[in-house]
Amino acid sequence: MTRSGKLNEEINKLRGLQEIDSEIDGFDKKIDNKRQEIAERENSITDKDSSIRRCKEKAEELEQNQRELKIELEDAQTRIKDRQNKMMQVQTSREHQALLKEIEDNKRLIKEHEDQLIQIMEQVEQFEKDAAELENLRTGEKKLLDEQIKEVEKAVKKINTRKKTVIKKRNVLAPELRPGTLKRYDLLRNKRNGSAVVQTVNGVCQGCFMTIPPQQYNEVMKGDKLNFCPTCQRILYFREKETESADA
Repeated sequence: MTRSGKLNEEINKLRGLQEIDSEIDGFDKKIDNKRQEIAERENSITDKDSSIRRCKEKAEELEQNQRELKIELEDAQTRIKDRQNKMMQVQTSREHQALLKEIEDNKRLIKEHEDQLIQIMEQVEQFEKDAAELENLRTGEKKLLDEQIKEVEKAVKKINTRKKTVIKKRNVLAPELRPGTLKRYDLLRNKRNGSAVVQTVNGVCQGCFMTIPPQQYNEVMKGDKLNFCPTCQRILYFREKETESADA
């Protein structure tokens, strides 16, 4: 076999290896997407847990304010009774007016506290209602999560079974390449987001879409040596015109 034939064979093997690795990457992406779906559901449940906790904390805080207001209200009522009793004993108009003012001030305070208590009761009721609704939603999501986990486990198992078959093909093909070529290929894949071997179409690298110098494009078409894109360093290959046009 001529050197050109050997290189063409090596380029074909590189193309085959790229196709296999792209398929493996696709399996990994599918698995990641499936697991991401579960993570999003889990995050949604966690968010609802946090919202439920905040609703309950707000309700407890308001209930504490409610208890304090009730104590102040009872104190105001006690002061009113006390001042009313004292009015029976006062002797001057000034003392009488002072007691009346205290009574009115406490009545106004009682009215304000009663209004606040009504508002607090409504707010507590709303927070409790929101918490209950969120708990119902969380319960539903947990049920869906359990079902989703089972479905994803089945899907991942199926994907991994197919992936193992493809990896076996890779393990057969990769050792057929020269160690230096394989090493460079692997480095390029890591550096170029999994894409190390790309086609050229009308003198343009299909990895970075930059134009290749005409002389180098001729060398790529000959296939008698490995050619690398001068811009992205990917390994270049050429297909016959009719195939190239069909793929375009």
